[in-house]
Amino acid sequence: MSRPASPAASLLRQLPSIDACLSDPEAAGLCSRHGREAFTDACRHVLDALRERIRRKGERADRLAEEVAIGKILAAAASRLSEAERPRLSRVINATGIVLHTGLGRAVLPEAAIEAISREQRGYSLLEVDGVTGERSQREQCVRDLLTRVSGAEAATVVNNNAAATLLALAALARGKEVIVSRGQCVEIGGAFRIPEVMAQSGARLVEIGTTNKTYLSDYESAITPDTGALLHVHTSNFRVVGFTAEVTVEELVALGRRRGLPVIDDLGSGSLLDPAALGVGDEPQVQRSVKAGSDVVCFSGDKLLGGPQAGILVGRKDVIATIRRHPLFRALRVDKLTLTALEATLNLYRDPERARRESPTWRMLTAPPDSIARRARRLARAISKIPGLKAECWPDVSQVGGGSLPGNDLPTTVVACLAARHPAQALADRLRTGRPPVFTRVKKDRVCLDPRTLLPGEDREVLEAMKRAGE
Repeated sequence: MSRPASPAASLLRQLPSIDACLSDPEAAGLCSRHGREAFTDACRHVLDALRERIRRKGERADRLAEEVAIGKILAAAASRLSEAERPRLSRVINATGIVLHTGLGRAVLPEAAIEAISREQRGYSLLEVDGVTGERSQREQCVRDLLTRVSGAEAATVVNNNAAATLLALAALARGKEVIVSRGQCVEIGGAFRIPEVMAQSGARLVEIGTTNKTYLSDYESAITPDTGALLHVHTSNFRVVGFTAEVTVEELVALGRRRGLPVIDDLGSGSLLDPAALGVGDEPQVQRSVKAGSDVVCFSGDKLLGGPQAGILVGRKDVIATIRRHPLFRALRVDKLTLTALEATLNLYRDPERARRESPTWRMLTAPPDSIARRARRLARAISKIPGLKAECWPDVSQVGGGSLPGNDLPTTVVACLAARHPAQALADRLRTGRPPVFTRVKKDRVCLDPRTLLPGEDREVLEAMKRAGE
């Protein structure tokens, strides 16, 4: 007498074939929506995974009986395809309190920039054609006049990030020559890129002077030789050296450059067109100051304190910018029409500094009044505490600027500290991060902390819904 088949063997025999799945009436619509080949691959993946689970379950495989039905398999394949088609570069909610969060895209684009991209880039656009003359034009022409207006510089151009801007300026102005820079300014920027390495790639030769904490004008003067091609000033935007220090101002460096016939390159890093000190968020040199001082070229980022898209902006003397634009690297580092459209809309806000502070999400978050944040935190905490299994209270804390900007300038805030009955803090944070939309938080003292400073208008309700799901 033959032994009865094991639950696993019985279920394996019940698994439908690929042909059976594709012949099901429901498959026609799914194939039409996703493509027959893609849907076939998805079905094959589901069947293979199910087969492996059945074998692994062994005697308990009968618990998977419902999953071998064709309807369940088709639904699982459709779900897999939908998940695969979901944009990986998707929107998230930033509740970390880090305004320029590098991992989450740094600056949030102003609404004006989003609208400009949607409105102006649905079809063809005037990328390299002058709309009046019909002649070919420079692609960054749309932002050139705005940049010169808001910075006070004679000329301007744009490349794809600030490291590229610095690399291009060095290559165009000092390739094969020495470039003098203070040892205290040989910084490492994001992604482990270092000023000495950027300089080496440009073809210029680094000459370090002074010490980590003290550099004098005489150090620059004594290092100048017939092989010197430029003087480089680098703003240490991602760290501070305090205490027993001395540094040369950009004004002093420009004066030396004029006397010795050498161009001065000022790499501001974050860069700012507004005065952070006047707005109460820390000390950062303004682009306008360096231009007024006479720097031959000033380099800064578009997606940090400017609050726009990723870009490397160069402003300065007309002849120097023209030299930079003629360098072969310029074409390799140029930006596309979407970046230029977003940058133009962002720069338009700076025609009126108060409008920029009000309508730029970056500046709006940086200058948010602490009492306003506290009120928002209390409302959110009360709403979360009404959800079964969740408790929330308000704690004083600090937000960070992020993006290597304004280091050491913590911003006072109030966070919502959350506790879930069913999940420890890190597990709750993980569930929030992997939800839809993902919510990024920070964990502190065994609590999940939500900082309202970086929540955009309307996101409080989404956070509340996400907390309900994550707390289950």
